Amino acid sequence: MADHAVRRGAVLPTDTLLRYRHGGALTSRRYDHLWRRIGEHLPWVASQGVSIHWLRHTTLTWVERHFGYGIARAYAGHTDTTGPATATYVKADLSAVAAALAAMTGQSHPMAASDG
Repeated sequence: MADHAVRRGAVLPTDTLLRYRHGGALTSRRYDHLWRRIGEHLPWVASQGVSIHWLRHTTLTWVERHFGYGIARAYAGHTDTTGPATATYVKADLSAVAAALAAMTGQSHPMAASDG
């Protein structure tokens, strides 16, 4: 993935990874096509219906089960302006989201809330 990022012009770690050569963002149709091709090589991907949406749903479910609704909502990037009234009161800060990412990946994150 690092080689792909360099070939697509990424310079900083925060640069977007999955882009067309001209720099435009991939469309949902392109993601669907990629996952269909992956499923041709990995039968379990096709049989489980793995897709970008499936990965997002699975990730957010894991975050919610381990860190709670507020952190999962923030992890998903959902705003506080829509949704159930409870969402107005259940919030997470960036350090809590970074801690969830660190726990999920097993890698430290500089913005994660410290345990000590």
